[in-house]
Amino acid sequence: MKHALHTLVGITILLAATIGCKPNESKPAAQTAQAPVVEVAQPKAAVEPSQSAVKVEFYVMSQCPYGVQVVDGVIPVLAQLGSEVDFNLEFIGQQKPDGTLTAMHGPNEVTGNKAQLCAAELAPATYLDFVGCQNKDSRNVATNWRACAGQANIPMDALQNCIEAGQGDTLLAASYKRAQAKGARGSPTMFIGNKPYQGRRTPDAFMRAICEAHANAASVPACAALPELKPVNLTIISDKRCEDCNIIRPMRQLANTLSKPVFKELDISDAAAQELYAKVGGKALPLVLVDETIKDDPSAMKQLERSLMPTADAAYRSFNVGAKWNPACADKGGCDLPECKDTITCQPESPGKLEVFVMSQCPYGVRALDAMPEVLKNFGNQIDFQIHFIATGTAAGGFKALHGQSEVDENIRELCAIKHYGADYKYMDYILCRNKNIRSDNWVACTGSNGIDTSVMKTCFEGAEGKLLHEEDIKLGKKLNISASPTWLANGKYKFSGIDAETVRMNLCKHNPNLKGCENKLSSGAGAPVQGGGCQ
Repeated sequence: MKHALHTLVGITILLAATIGCKPNESKPAAQTAQAPVVEVAQPKAAVEPSQSAVKVEFYVMSQCPYGVQVVDGVIPVLAQLGSEVDFNLEFIGQQKPDGTLTAMHGPNEVTGNKAQLCAAELAPATYLDFVGCQNKDSRNVATNWRACAGQANIPMDALQNCIEAGQGDTLLAASYKRAQAKGARGSPTMFIGNKPYQGRRTPDAFMRAICEAHANAASVPACAALPELKPVNLTIISDKRCEDCNIIRPMRQLANTLSKPVFKELDISDAAAQELYAKVGGKALPLVLVDETIKDDPSAMKQLERSLMPTADAAYRSFNVGAKWNPACADKGGCDLPECKDTITCQPESPGKLEVFVMSQCPYGVRALDAMPEVLKNFGNQIDFQIHFIATGTAAGGFKALHGQSEVDENIRELCAIKHYGADYKYMDYILCRNKNIRSDNWVACTGSNGIDTSVMKTCFEGAEGKLLHEEDIKLGKKLNISASPTWLANGKYKFSGIDAETVRMNLCKHNPNLKGCENKLSSGAGAPVQGGGCQ
């Protein structure tokens, strides 16, 4: 357990800030800022802001689910507060040196961004109705603007002309420039009262934040009517011996659901923790316990109902965080217990072994594998490098992967390459080639001239061999409780996260300090995923 109590005091803010869509480009805004941008004014507000209005700025991507969430969350608040809010909706993306506009989720998102800016320009009084309509089907923002224009009483011809005839490009380029000037790269990036907002993303939370920033909130009826928040007590029991007991993910959900969470963290080595652990029936760690104060937050109670489980003590319920750690396994003689023998804690150590678990179409997994040629060159044949693929299912019943059937297929093809071209890591020629355009269906282009036989790959992929290889990887990942891409494993025991060569070197050498090459510093990259991986 690496999170001390004092770090939990502000966990609501810290965790909320980690949720969002972030571009994977290795060179961020500094490069694209050179592109020519036509200066235009921001679209007019629906209601002329009062002199005391609180400035609220949202920087989003129209197809980012987190951006959609916050915009949907603030729309009813803006309706209630009216002229007491000066709201601006801006978009995050890039403009290439040739003027081309791009977005993280592709050309359709560019069109969606333009549609929403054009709607704001043409109909400031109803454009948020238009945005809310598009958000109901954000995957299709490139086309659903036609239907949504009618719902928001926006002239169809004028909207289409704005999107397609150049005005939309001008509006979007200027919006991108404003986002870059504000340092907004992740969707959503929010400012309330000229201060970064990283709190909960619910209408109630937005209302409270805006009212707190208002110079005379008592005079605003909606602010004056807000009830006082009551604290909800949460106790987290973890184990400092468990490197994999990451409480960030469960706390992220709680921080974005509970109105006023109050955290207390205990280590299983503490007498108070042991007493409480026994009282509630002793379960896997980390254990997140909620007491009766959750009844004071009925909205959160309703949202969390399915995730709350009874304990042996009726005064507490546990929050289902998918915990796997059995503290008994780390005790002396614990590996002799039947329930501990297959855990990562009791795995025999294999010095020099380096494994990575990825999803073939996860951007972070792709970048992690792209870093491996430098790592392999640095350590040579001193290490045993293995790649495993994350998914669910069986060879007989079929597989499912986060990024769909195309990812399942590519997982299997890459496993086939690993199986048949393992000598000197020849399979990396195929993987690195595919990573250049990982979503392309043309996998055959990465075979043939590079020594990877197309017919061998096809036979393995289409037959039972590749499917059985994937099934074994899935079993291994499940046994080791690995579901995030990329997750690295050093010496068969020690998990870590990262996407650059230097992070891999440091973690491998931490457990293998005598390896030749540990003295070298390798390439490092910004934007490595937080602990737990990038795609989950």
